[in-house]
Amino acid sequence: MAIVLSRRDEFCVMTLDQQETLNALSFGILEEISTAFDAVARMEVRALIVTGAGTKAFCAGANIKELPGRTIVAQKQAAERGQEIFAKLDNLPVASIAAINGYAFGGGLELALACTFRLATRNSKMGLPEIKLGLIPGYGGTQRLPRLVGEARAMEIIMTGRNVGAEEAERIGLVNRVTDGDPLEASFAFAREFAGYSLPVLGFSRAAVKRALDVPIHEGLKIEADLSTLAFNTKDAEEGIAAFMEKRKAKFRDG
Repeated sequence: MAIVLSRRDEFCVMTLDQQETLNALSFGILEEISTAFDAVARMEVRALIVTGAGTKAFCAGANIKELPGRTIVAQKQAAERGQEIFAKLDNLPVASIAAINGYAFGGGLELALACTFRLATRNSKMGLPEIKLGLIPGYGGTQRLPRLVGEARAMEIIMTGRNVGAEEAERIGLVNRVTDGDPLEASFAFAREFAGYSLPVLGFSRAAVKRALDVPIHEGLKIEADLSTLAFNTKDAEEGIAAFMEKRKAKFRDG
C-alpha cells in the first residue's frame, strides 16, 4: 500500500509512502487516497495530517508515465475524479493539515491546497509545473491557488511553472507557517492550537469561511448568521459561555 494511515493521540496521519517515485500520484494511489479519506471520516479523531514519507518530497505530482496515449475522455474523467477525491477533504468532520516536507509539485501541491492548512519545512519547493508539459493543473490548482494568493500571483505561478520556496510561500499566504524542525511535530503542535475546541463549531467556522469565497457578501452574511445561530444552540456554546463567566477553562463535549 502506498498510503499509510496511523494514529497519534487524537490525530490521524496519512502518509504517502512511495519514496522511490518521490511519492508521486499514480491513478491507483489516488484511489488509495480516496479510501483513506473515507476511513478518516469514520474515525474519532480531531485533525488529519497529510505528509510524504522521507525528507525529499511531500508529493512530486502525477506519474507522467501514465499520461501518453490517453484519450480525451479518459483524461477528463481522471481530472474530475482527482477533483472529487481532493474535495473529500472539505467534507471531513475535522480540519486537515498538509505537512510539506520537500517537493510539492503539480498534483502534490493540489493535494496540499485542498487541505485546511499548510505547513512547510524551510527546504520545501512548491509549484504547478504543468505548463511545461503543455498542460494545466487539473485537480483544483487553478481554483484553489488564487483563493489563497490572489489572481495575479496565481496566474504567474501557473503560467510560468516556476518553483516557490518556503519563505515566499509563507509571505504570499500559500502556506500558514514555515518550520525548521520536524514537520510532523510542528503539525501536531499546530493542530493542538484548535483541536481542543468544539468539533461541530469548528466545522461551522470552516463552512462559513469556505462559503465566503463562493457567494456575494450579502449572501455570505446570511450564511454566517445561520451558522452562528447553530453554534449558539450547541451545548458547547452553553459550556463556553458559562466557563467564561465562571473564569475557568471550558470543557467542550462536541455537542
